[in-house]
Amino acid sequence: MGVPKRLTEMQMRFSEFVVFGGTDGPMTQAEAAIAAGYSANRARQEGSELLNPRLSPLVVQYVGKLKEERLKKFEVSYEGHVAELSRIKELALKKGSFSSAVNAETNRGKAAGLYIDRKIIKHGKLEDMSEQELEAKMKQILDDYSPILNVTPVAEELEQKPSQTKKVKPKKESGNISANQTSTVKISKHKKEQSVKISL
Repeated sequence: MGVPKRLTEMQMRFSEFVVFGGTDGPMTQAEAAIAAGYSANRARQEGSELLNPRLSPLVVQYVGKLKEERLKKFEVSYEGHVAELSRIKELALKKGSFSSAVNAETNRGKAAGLYIDRKIIKHGKLEDMSEQELEAKMKQILDDYSPILNVTPVAEELEQKPSQTKKVKPKKESGNISANQTSTVKISKHKKEQSVKISL
């Protein structure tokens, strides 16, 4: 009998139903065979024969080609992902949905590697620590995060007595914040105060 040189219409429809499914979702081989027009009595056998590379090499080849096309259509690439997020952001801004636009822009930044999600899990309470443990913990935090926070302790304020240290409320200023502004953070434990100067 020999192998046919071209696919029939029914074989192409069967292949498309196997790869893309029907209106109700994915289809089995038998369902695809029935939807393509094959007899319901032989649908399971027909579906098996059509996907057998020895019996129907052209159908198997066409199914493989359709699967590759589907993968390319839904492929996620960096450029496509960032472009799609940008498009979503623009549509959200046009509709006045600023929350959605911010989320889309944040997700673009995450995809580009601009954001790092970091979680710090704390064990124990600061109130349960002794003064030495608290000072050691503060030093460890400063050592661990100083490269990314640019934190330097203020030596003269560390040496002051607690009664001489004043707590200063930050003043609200209008306009832009300059990069050279600093603020003082005070940590108190059992009537002892220590200050840390943080550059913003």
